[in-house]
Order: sequence, then structure tokens, then C-alpha cells
Amino acid sequence: MRELTCIGCPLGCSLRVFEEDGTLRVEGNTCPRGETYARNEVLCPKRTVTSTVAIRGGTVNRLSVRTQTDIPKDKIAACMEQIKAVCVEAPVEIGDIVLPDVAGTGVALIATKNVPQK
Repeated sequence: MRELTCIGCPLGCSLRVFEEDGTLRVEGNTCPRGETYARNEVLCPKRTVTSTVAIRGGTVNRLSVRTQTDIPKDKIAACMEQIKAVCVEAPVEIGDIVLPDVAGTGVALIATKNVPQK
């Protein structure tokens, strides 16, 4: 059995996940999102990565970024290694793609801040 706290809605239900004969059974959820969250967390946990990258020629030295969608947890370290190596040129707008396929996940790394040129 695994115990989880659901983050699918503000309730934060305490979930219990049981694996029986190759199937998962979820208890404790008060809405369908809890079951979906628990299944995904046990079978293939994913997270959104947020960070910053260097930026040249802008009004700030760092640009905030995030993955466009969740990526597998086991790819986070590789994602961060790629992020550390990135330097973009200003100007940048929210939603601009910084890396099109971070860590081979097929997920883009996008800007979350507008940074004009100096």
C-alpha cells in the first residue's frame, strides 16, 4: 500500500493505493481527480519543472522558465542539466520556446516572463 495526498483539487484527500493481482485500487478520494492522480503517481509520476536560464542583452540577467507540461520525474535531472547550459538573447516574450524538446521528453521549455532588450 502507498499513501498519497492528492493535489488534484484544493481538498487534499488522503489516498491509499493498493496493488492487487496487477490492478490498482484507490481509496480515500472524494472526486474522480483523486483516482486519476493516484494512478498516475504510482504508474508514471510526472512533474512540471520551473527554473531560470541566463539571458543576454535584456533588462534582467535571468529568465524564468517552465516545462510546457509535466515531464517524467526520472527526467528532471537531465532537464536541469540542459537548463543550466542555456543562454538566450533578449527580447523574450511569455510563451516563447527556449528549448523545443527538453531532455528528450518531447516537452518544450517555455519562457514565463517578458524580458525586453536593454
